[in-house]
Amino acid sequence: MDLSIAAILAQDGLTSGAIYALLALALVLVFSVTRVIFIPQGEFVAFGAFTMAALQGGKFPTASWLLLGLGVTAFVMELVAIARLPERRSLREVAHAAWQILLLPVLVWGAAQWLPLSNWPMLLQVAFTLAIVVPMGPLVYRIAYQPLASASTLVLLIVSVGVHYALTGIGLLAFGAEGVRTEPFTDLRFEIGALSVSGQSLAVVVAALLLILLLYVYFERTLPGKALRATAVNRVGAQIVGIGITQAGRASFLLAAAMGAVCGILIAPFTTIYYDSGFLIGLKGFVAAIIGGLASYPLAAAGSLLVGLLESYASFWASAYKEVIVFTLILPVLLWRSLAAPHHDEEEEA
Repeated sequence: MDLSIAAILAQDGLTSGAIYALLALALVLVFSVTRVIFIPQGEFVAFGAFTMAALQGGKFPTASWLLLGLGVTAFVMELVAIARLPERRSLREVAHAAWQILLLPVLVWGAAQWLPLSNWPMLLQVAFTLAIVVPMGPLVYRIAYQPLASASTLVLLIVSVGVHYALTGIGLLAFGAEGVRTEPFTDLRFEIGALSVSGQSLAVVVAALLLILLLYVYFERTLPGKALRATAVNRVGAQIVGIGITQAGRASFLLAAAMGAVCGILIAPFTTIYYDSGFLIGLKGFVAAIIGGLASYPLAAAGSLLVGLLESYASFWASAYKEVIVFTLILPVLLWRSLAAPHHDEEEEA
């Protein structure tokens, strides 16, 4: 391996690491706020890629049907929850529930039916893709996780596995078994000495850095972001001071779905995405999140770059085993954390 090949592999590794960083940050956020190991994170990557490909190809985005179905299901569950309350609820509150849950899916589905989306500029197509995929996050939380918000972490993990398989099956039904690839954002290339850097790779890295910066501003400068941070630090304390745990859970899933959809849009020009491709991509983000202990955002971001670089160089040296090499990285991390974590003697506690 000469220096030029090493530089090309480093470029690919940094691009992949930027994608994994967004997914890792989303996983850490969801786990910190809700104690949910969000295995279905990768499905939002696939949904974002397929929706963007449909808009570019002049086809109807079938993900809007999924959004509408999730909205109707969540609305029915909300009506049942209202009916079970001991005090009688007014028609105004039922209408408010419909406004919050069902209105946006219906509007997005109607817009997908009637608007000439294929003629829109790429940035507007990206925005409409996000409008379809991002609201699925809070709806998935309302349907699958909110009723079990006080359950143990193990129960929530089992639910996540079930949601993953459900969304994968729905993806196969909605999108089919064929893969898609979207148009690149730019065809520019930059020559830096002997190294050729694609504008698409730079766009991915810049977009990832911009999203991370926006997340930092959101958590540090806005009241809802500080409420999410407080919930992540101490759920009980946040609830005591009046922070809604349910609203925090929905907000975390909203951000996770947004980052997943953005990753799908960014990665689709590089590789063919299938209905189940998101799971493998999300799993690599999970490895990076484990490096951060599912708690540290900087460590998760650094772990993402490590995963991306390791995958890139492993594909050169041993392409048949690159996935094995990447996922084996989690073993020494878990071993080190197990040895470093404080242990309590049960007999002393008794």
